Parts: sequence; structure tokens; C-alpha cells
Amino acid sequence: MPPAPPSTPLLDLVPAALASRLVAEFGEPAYRARQILHEVLQRGARTYEAITALPRSLRERLADLLPIRLPEVVETRESADSSRKYLLGLADGTRIESVYLVDGERTTFCISSQVGCAFGCAFCLTAKMGLVRNLAPSEIVGQVLRLADAGNHGRERFNLVLMGMGEPLHNFAAVAAALELLLSPHGMDLSYRRVTLSTVGHVEGIRKLAELPFRPRLAVSLNAADDPTRASLMPIGRVHPIDELLRALTAYPLRPGERLTFEYVLLAGVNDALEQADRLASRLRPLTCKVNVIPFNEDPDLGFRRPTEEVARRFCERLVTRGLAATVRWSRGTDIRAACGQLITDAARGTA
Repeated sequence: MPPAPPSTPLLDLVPAALASRLVAEFGEPAYRARQILHEVLQRGARTYEAITALPRSLRERLADLLPIRLPEVVETRESADSSRKYLLGLADGTRIESVYLVDGERTTFCISSQVGCAFGCAFCLTAKMGLVRNLAPSEIVGQVLRLADAGNHGRERFNLVLMGMGEPLHNFAAVAAALELLLSPHGMDLSYRRVTLSTVGHVEGIRKLAELPFRPRLAVSLNAADDPTRASLMPIGRVHPIDELLRALTAYPLRPGERLTFEYVLLAGVNDALEQADRLASRLRPLTCKVNVIPFNEDPDLGFRRPTEEVARRFCERLVTRGLAATVRWSRGTDIRAACGQLITDAARGTA
């Protein structure tokens, strides 16, 4: 007896690739791809048995060969501010963290693109894990579905940020496929206005992202206005100086009403001087952008301090008086280590 053909998780396939597989291997019409993805991504089907419009024999074959495989919830922690952090288990036994952030009536899912991260930012706990592996498209989209199920959310009732573990543009092919599944009208059909990808400033990835038909909003973690300070905080700054990064961003296509976002983690005594604000404003003013000033979320393993509220307020006000749109963003979920820069699995923290 010949060996059974290997299975492929359904959500590793973009719509066109799924349609091709259904035609070539299942003898089904191409429209089945739209039908299946609509049921899974928009209507909440988590098994083929729930897609009753499909013939039973097809449902059985699909379950074997194109399984609907989502990360498993291993642990949930809830913050005093109602945000939640999920420890998710993957098929190979590795684990990641995803965050369900609550801010008044606004809900945001913060999802991961890699297990760990290769970029070594000094203010981020995920960096202590190193890069374990890239996530597959199904593992990226699967986080969105798990968090949507947890909050009973329809597709237009949440915002989505790729700001969890990992550098999304370092896992470009899988992230591009996940974005197509999330943003395509044949997938989840999210508005790009609700989806943001955050990068450390991966210049090659930014250039490739600019060419995608399904493109989210872009946020760039900058954190300094001069190259020596940035390179001391973010090793990528030694590879791509700020001027090179800004040239790539100047060429990045923006849709009507769209702005770039710069994230600036404010570290006491490191990058919080008003002179840094002046230099930052001078460098960013030519771009259509806004700045999110993020007071550092302290952790004993990182060695930096959070500036006072007064310092953060003055830094932000200085940017505004110099012509930039800027806001201080106080993180949610700090009491469960779910805030910006705090994601690391307990197992990894114990060995870091």
C-alpha cells in the first residue's frame, strides 16, 4: 500500500494556492476555496464537520489532507486592566505568547511572527530567547482566530498588530501569506486600517512589503535620533543607519490618509533628553508620520529604568512643538508581563 500523502495545514495556503490544490488533488471546483476560507475565517468554523455545505466525503478528505490546525491554548493570564496574555502551544511542542489588549471599547490583538527573535534589542525580553524558528502562516493566522474566539469577536470588532514575538519582516514569506489570508476579500477581509506591522527597521523587508497587494499599516521601532545611541540599543542600527532607513521609508507608498508610525521606547537617562526630541523631530518632519512615545516597561533582566511621567510628557510635547504628531502610549497588561517588550515564555526566561 502506498504511503498516505502528507497533510498541509489549511491556513498555510493562500486562496489561489488552495484553489489549485482543490482542483488538482480533489477534483473540486476552484470556488470551493472561497467557500472554505469564508467559513473558517469569517464565520468561525473550526472543523470541516461544521461546514455542512460541503459534501461529507469531501469534508473527510479535507480533514485528513488539509486540516484546520490552530495553536492550542496552554495558559491564560488576566491583567487588572482586563487584558489577557495567552501561552499557545504549537504542533512541534514550541510555545509562543499572544496578547488580547483591552482599552475601553477598543480591543487589539498582539500576535507573534516567530518563536523568539534574532535581532537582540537591548530593551526587549523576547531578544533573550534568540531565534528558535519562524512561524508558518497557519500559526500566525491561528493566533488571530484563537483570540477572536476567546472574545467572541466578528472580523471587524478588533484591531491587529504584528508586534509580539519576533521580527515580522525577517519571516517575510510566511507573514506575507498570513497578511493575504487576513486582508484579502477571499480570506478574513480585514481592513488594512485595522492591521499594523511593526519592524525594527528591516530595510530589505520594508522594500518588499511596499510591493505587496495586501499591505498593512507600517510601524517602525526607532528609539533614538542618532546612530550611536540607536546601535547601542538595536544591533540592526549597525547594519542600517538611520539615514538609510529613512530613505526606504520616504519611498514607501502610503494610501490617502495613511501615516507611518514611529515607536520610541523612552529609557531614563538614555534617549529621553529634550535634545533627542529636537533631533528626532528634525529627522522625521519630512515624512508623513506620527510618533508613539512608549515609556519603558521595566524588568530586572533588562537593566533600564522607566522615565517619570513628567519626563515622558515633556518629551512628547517637545515633539509636538517641533511639528510632529506625537502621543504618549502607556502600555496595558504590565502586571502580567504582556506589555511592549515583555513577551518571553517562562521556560525561555528560566534558561536565558
